[in-house]
Amino acid sequence: MFKFFKRMSTVVSSELNAMLDKAEDPVKMLDQFMRDMAKDIREVETAVAKQIANEKKLKRKLDDANAMVEKRQKQAEQAIEAGNEDLARRALQDKNDHESTVTTLQESWERAKTDSESLRTKLDEMKKEYQEMELKKDSLKARAESAKTRTKINRTMSSIGNDESKQGFERMEEKVMQFEAEAETSEDLSKESRTLDDEFEELNKKNDVDDELAALKEKMGKK
Repeated sequence: MFKFFKRMSTVVSSELNAMLDKAEDPVKMLDQFMRDMAKDIREVETAVAKQIANEKKLKRKLDDANAMVEKRQKQAEQAIEAGNEDLARRALQDKNDHESTVTTLQESWERAKTDSESLRTKLDEMKKEYQEMELKKDSLKARAESAKTRTKINRTMSSIGNDESKQGFERMEEKVMQFEAEAETSEDLSKESRTLDDEFEELNKKNDVDDELAALKEKMGKK
């Protein structure tokens, strides 16, 4: 479990370039690695909790056995004072049995206590390493997002002003010039299509305006 966690915790740094080469999304992969690490921690926490519970159970049994040793010792002394050697002998025998139990439980409890402390230390190390990787993940995600943004901008800028874009722009410019030429041509054709009657009509309109202007000047005494 701990070797697996250690391996997972180093992947983020050692395989970032490999992920990019494989066209994998580093942001999603980093999140997945952190989820795997968190899962490992939860499993170890469960194992540590069970070990601590076992340690406490052994400690209670050890305390109970020690209490029985002390109790039988006092009972044996009480029986001696009462002159009942047989009762004292049986109390001492039971005390010896509990002392054997104490020896066995003492060894088991000390071993369980050592294991619990070792697991706790490893769990603390895992959590500390996870927190460090969490900070590093945020930094790597920011770098990945920045790199993706720069790449997108560079690609956009490189597409501006390339041959294809220039050719397309020039084609549109030629179309606009063509539209303008067609408009001028249509105006010229419109002028050329006027009849002789149209020209005389325009001349008469001009003469009418001149006559009206002369009459207005005469009226105003402005000859």
